[in-house]
Amino acid sequence: MFFKRSFFKVIVVVFGLLIVTSCEQKEEWTSIFDGKSLEGWQASEDDSSWVIQDSAIVTNGERSHLFYNGKVNNHEFKNFELIADVKTEDNSNSGIYIHTNFQESGWPEKGYECQVFNGAKIQDTTNYIERRMTGSLYAIRDVTKSPVKNNEWFQYRIVVQGKTIQTYINGDLIADYTEPEIVLRADDKKGRVLSSGTFALQCHDPKSKVYYKNIKVKVLPDDAPSLGEPLNDPDFEAKLLQISNKSIPLADLHGHLKEGLTMDEVLANGRKYGITYGIAYNCGIGMGFETNDSLQNFISNYKRPPQTYIAMQAEGREWLDIFSKETIAQFDYVFTDAMTWTNDNGKRMRLWLKEETEVGDPQNFMDQLVNRIETVVRNEPIDIYVNATYLPDEIQAQYDELWTNERMDKVISALAESKVAMEISARYKIPSAAFIKRAKDAGVKFTFGTNNTNPNDLGKLEYCVDMVEQCDLTRDDLWLPK
Repeated sequence: MFFKRSFFKVIVVVFGLLIVTSCEQKEEWTSIFDGKSLEGWQASEDDSSWVIQDSAIVTNGERSHLFYNGKVNNHEFKNFELIADVKTEDNSNSGIYIHTNFQESGWPEKGYECQVFNGAKIQDTTNYIERRMTGSLYAIRDVTKSPVKNNEWFQYRIVVQGKTIQTYINGDLIADYTEPEIVLRADDKKGRVLSSGTFALQCHDPKSKVYYKNIKVKVLPDDAPSLGEPLNDPDFEAKLLQISNKSIPLADLHGHLKEGLTMDEVLANGRKYGITYGIAYNCGIGMGFETNDSLQNFISNYKRPPQTYIAMQAEGREWLDIFSKETIAQFDYVFTDAMTWTNDNGKRMRLWLKEETEVGDPQNFMDQLVNRIETVVRNEPIDIYVNATYLPDEIQAQYDELWTNERMDKVISALAESKVAMEISARYKIPSAAFIKRAKDAGVKFTFGTNNTNPNDLGKLEYCVDMVEQCDLTRDDLWLPK
């Protein structure tokens, strides 16, 4: 009896150790590419699109997808971490698919694509311009600015846990998406849902040469909890997916770090809605940086998150006399407005401050305003004209009456001829749809902007998103920094 009990205890201990060992093994990094061959991988469509070069898998040919079909976890993964070192050449496009299955031809229909594309654009015979950059959860939560450059190795890390997908580039969290209970998808993307499956690398086209090496996976428990919460707004989620599916860049190029708002909070908001941010700094008399030396010192020490832009908000009409061309050129783009100007009576006004604004006769005021806008747009070296049709509170209710077709056309002509983009402002809900449609017909490009004042009004670009639908804007109507 004693022997049986002792033997039973030994079996229990050994069994327990096996369970622990198994769990530990599941959460260890395991290589799925040997650096020498394509053993454990299966190509679709064209085997010749894949070669081994300097211990890396290289995409080099016609469209093909390379699916992992090796022994690790029987090439079936639910919750996991995947890492790979990646390098792109100029104008190269690729992707890493997760939760997918082998298919003989075409773009994989099952699973999500994590985008690999660092170029400014890629065009084919349809003149399609790619706006989705590295780190994007393709057509679900897109990134407009690549966090890395071509011809440089970077680490791509993908985490799937529960209903959450995260992408990391060189350790920076880029996309962070949690599937809602009811998943909305375009008809051609019905398979982009979490389930389980294998991985696949994409050879996009003959001009795309991308390198993958050090590919490893860490299997996580099947019951691991989600890392985040889904967006609890089905109507807005549907609008976001519609915009993403049309490859319209959702970039807020007029954000501010004001009143305690932190960069981490801005980036978290961006991941939530798929918004890429441009952080603007006010430069001019009485507005932030007032000297060239102070601005240059700031730029020299500015640590920019790689997935964001940095913008100069030029204030007043004196800014060109204050800041040097060399300092201005260090920003990704420059924008201004006509909210600060001097009227015909010699009064310098800031239109958002009632005590500084002199309206008088509304018609005369509008003629002066339009004249100042034309002068600014035609003579100042800016990329974007923001707060484009702003009116002081005193006459705001007369917006549609005062912004006549003739006045609209004067501003639109100045923008089109100067190749200056016009901001659609989420904060002020301007310009009107009528103004936007008229500008679109004239070939004016648009940007989106929040112009937030504190952490509580960062928002989600609702007005901009609505104007995309209402004014039938396409990706070609949107302007982005080069």
